[in-house]
Amino acid sequence: MKKILLASNNPGKVREIQAILANDDIEIVPQSAFGVPDIEEVGLTFVENAILKARHASQLSGLPAIADDSGLEVNALGGAPGVFSARYAGPGANDAENNAKLLRELENIPDAERTARFRCVMVFLRHAQDPSPLIGQGVWEGIILREPRGKGGFGYDPLFFVLEKNCTSAELSPDEKNRLSHRGKALRELVAQMRDSAK
Repeated sequence: MKKILLASNNPGKVREIQAILANDDIEIVPQSAFGVPDIEEVGLTFVENAILKARHASQLSGLPAIADDSGLEVNALGGAPGVFSARYAGPGANDAENNAKLLRELENIPDAERTARFRCVMVFLRHAQDPSPLIGQGVWEGIILREPRGKGGFGYDPLFFVLEKNCTSAELSPDEKNRLSHRGKALRELVAQMRDSAK
C-alpha cells in the first residue's frame, strides 16, 4: 500500500481524504506521524501556500505529500480575508475573533451585497523537488449572514449561508458539507488527476 503524507494534523481532513482514496490502495498519514512541524504560510496565494506546505512535508518525510490551503473571499471586501482567513483578526486569532472582525467589516454592507465564496487549493507532490505538482481547486458560493447560526464545522461556517440548502455551512451534516464544500470539490478534482497520472 502506497503511503502519502498529508501536510496537516487535522484528523477530519485525514478521514475525509482517506475515505475518497479508499479504493486506490493508498494510505493517508498525518504529518505528525513523522514529526513534521507546521511551516509558516508566507505565500501570497492559496497555490503558493499549499505548495510550500506539501514541499516542506515531503522534504522532511521522504514521502509524496498532499497539502491544501483555503479561505473565505468576500466580494464587498475585495476578496478579503483570502489567504489571511485563519489570522484575519491577527496572529493567533480564534474563530470567534475572526468572525467578529468580519461582521464589523460588513456592518454597513446591504444583504444583497454580502456575497462570498470559500476557495480551496489542494496540491500533490510526488517528491519534494517535483517540478509539476498536481493542483485541484474548489469553490463554494454563499452569503455572509449578520449573525452566526449552527454549531457544526469551524472557521466562518456559522456565518456562511448556503442558498441551495437554506442554511449555514455550520448547520449541515459532515457528509453533506463534504459533498458540497470547496475542500471536497478540490480533493475530488485532485484525486481524479492522481488517478490519471498513475495510468
